[in-house]
Amino acid sequence: MNMQTTTGVQPPPPPVGLKDMQLPIVMMRDILIKTMFRKNVDTATEVAENICLPRAVTQELIDMAREQRLLEATGTLNANSGNEMGYQLTDAGKARALDALAQSEYFGAMPVPLSVYREQVKRQSIRDIQISRDELTGAMGHLVLPNDLLDQLGPAVSAGRSVLMYGPPGNGKSSISNGIRDAMGDKIYIPRAIEYSGQVITVYDPIVHSSAEVEVDDPNSLRRSRSFDTRYVRCERPTVITGGELSLSMLDLVYNPTARTYQAPLQLKSSGGIFIVDDLGRQQEPPQALVNRWIVPLEESKDILALQSGEKFEVPFDTLVIFSTNFHPNEIFDQAALRRIFFKIKIDGPSQQDFLKIFAMVAKKRKMPLDEEALLHLLKVKYPTINNIYSNYQPIFLIDQMISICEFEGLEYQMSPELVDRAWANMFVKEEKIVK
Repeated sequence: MNMQTTTGVQPPPPPVGLKDMQLPIVMMRDILIKTMFRKNVDTATEVAENICLPRAVTQELIDMAREQRLLEATGTLNANSGNEMGYQLTDAGKARALDALAQSEYFGAMPVPLSVYREQVKRQSIRDIQISRDELTGAMGHLVLPNDLLDQLGPAVSAGRSVLMYGPPGNGKSSISNGIRDAMGDKIYIPRAIEYSGQVITVYDPIVHSSAEVEVDDPNSLRRSRSFDTRYVRCERPTVITGGELSLSMLDLVYNPTARTYQAPLQLKSSGGIFIVDDLGRQQEPPQALVNRWIVPLEESKDILALQSGEKFEVPFDTLVIFSTNFHPNEIFDQAALRRIFFKIKIDGPSQQDFLKIFAMVAKKRKMPLDEEALLHLLKVKYPTINNIYSNYQPIFLIDQMISICEFEGLEYQMSPELVDRAWANMFVKEEKIVK
């Protein structure tokens, strides 16, 4: 296995010429003239920036379009662009651009062939990343966790396989999932779009993908940054978080009938990163059905998608899937499904000692002074009424309630048995019958 460090992801090499592109020539030519038509760019440098190809490759495309009499040189040098030759669409070029736009509205960044994208997925696989105990602890530093929990989380994350976290609500399953994401500090490369069978599938999504600053070549630097294929965007490892809204249809290609292009489903957008299914069991789809949809991807590291025509094809599945649920696994899965989830980790409520640590940490952060009498009242009077069952969310809830009361009453921040009682009353709803 080719283990990666936080700076070890190999970037996608830029294409050297049209022969490297592995795309249909007509598709490339049409994207070129559609982009020039829509963006009103007229020099090779401007066009190259818009279709995200090296200038030399772009010039090859321009020359080919000129031979086909779709483009012509303007005969003038563009003073604003380094005295470059300008180009414009001929009447035949404009007609072809309109015809191509009627077939597909896609223009701009040249797509990456699926076969080429597969190679980049291997270079930056989530399964090749190794996270140390210190890195994981650092990312979870804001959480108070039992020592043995990191013993379980570490191997699960480093394996890059599937994880099921279960346990009572309010104990930080979502926070732990986010901490796992934060522990992966390296950058990977997300394609703006990929191509399969002449169809364009957009992948890069600014909502999902957090682009990193691109390192600029410094000619005076001893170590110049390596150039890469700009059809990709250099990003943090992506994280897709879904909850009760997740449905099976969200895991299929989304076809835009107006633009006649596809948008990648959530799991493809999360390639090289994490897909978090929060609140499993709250979706309209049964949990068993959702997990059944993941069986092939989880076992074979590939997913099957379908075009509008019904044609099916394989895409890489390189994602750490984290299922999080408040239900016991045996309530929502059969044994066959459970076998396919690689790690099962129970997230319990804190011990009294850890509860007090969390309480003190939150109080300090909120600038709420601790009061011994109030704490004793909480531990000796209130918690016995719920069988001394502690949850991680409770310190934040109780302290924020007391702060709200103090602010309303015009008091300095403080805690007392009386304020504890008033805060506690809002944490649980009294069992009673409502007469209608």
